[in-house]
Amino acid sequence: MTAELTVVRSGALTTVQDGGRRGHAHLGVPRSGALDAAALRLANLLLGNAPGAAVLETTLTGCALRTDRGVTVVVGGAPCPVTVDGRPAAWGVPVRVPAGAVLDVGGVTAGVRSYVAVAGGIAVEPVLGSRSTDLLSGLGPAPVRDGDVLPLGAPARQPALPDSAPWPAPPTELTLPLRPGPRADWFTPGALRTLTSATYRVSQHSNRIGLRTEGPALERLSTGELPSEGMVLGAVQVPPDGRPVVFLHDHPTTGGYPVIGVVAESALAAAAQAAPGTPVRFTRG
Repeated sequence: MTAELTVVRSGALTTVQDGGRRGHAHLGVPRSGALDAAALRLANLLLGNAPGAAVLETTLTGCALRTDRGVTVVVGGAPCPVTVDGRPAAWGVPVRVPAGAVLDVGGVTAGVRSYVAVAGGIAVEPVLGSRSTDLLSGLGPAPVRDGDVLPLGAPARQPALPDSAPWPAPPTELTLPLRPGPRADWFTPGALRTLTSATYRVSQHSNRIGLRTEGPALERLSTGELPSEGMVLGAVQVPPDGRPVVFLHDHPTTGGYPVIGVVAESALAAAAQAAPGTPVRFTRG
């Protein structure tokens, strides 16, 4: 038998995430997966897991877990305090958690989302090839709750314990490279200039579906209705209030508001760690 984790404290929002549920958008299924994909890969690398092995993604307040046998874990992503049975433990590198001990992942000190990776990965039942929780469609496991028991896979090998790892710092200002279109022509000539010259801020209403912004409204040239059409990861959709929304991993696969541009996927990990109030600049690129 392999180890199990019992959720002692689930936190504000903790979900199981892996590399995502790719290849099903034509069926209306979002990709989902870890919003900070770089943090997912690095945490798994440090444990000898497959790059897309399932982890726990916490939001702002962390979580606490008890293991029924000794396991090796990495807590990375957004920096936060880590303890094992109340004793301080290292963040960002492999830590051994003895059988019966409680791993407590505290509230973030910067950023938004921390990642709890365990040697062997979280081994909940996959759905359409992924173990990810999808908050939009409801596919995959539900967000974790106090008392939930999570199975673990078998560790591939006993990892070395490095002294440090190159974790990116959460952004103090978010720069998002934007390729205009496909519906840029639905906006006034000044709207794209506004989008790429003004400073927006991350809204507190952002979530796994989209990074919402606060700032100057983008004026539409066409006031008609747009038939629903396909949406991609990073699409910048403009709802009726004129404030751009950057679609993240749980975004809908179709939508009826015009997309003024698309943000490069490589920039979305930083977007996942941008706390409410963080300045946002869109650049043409």
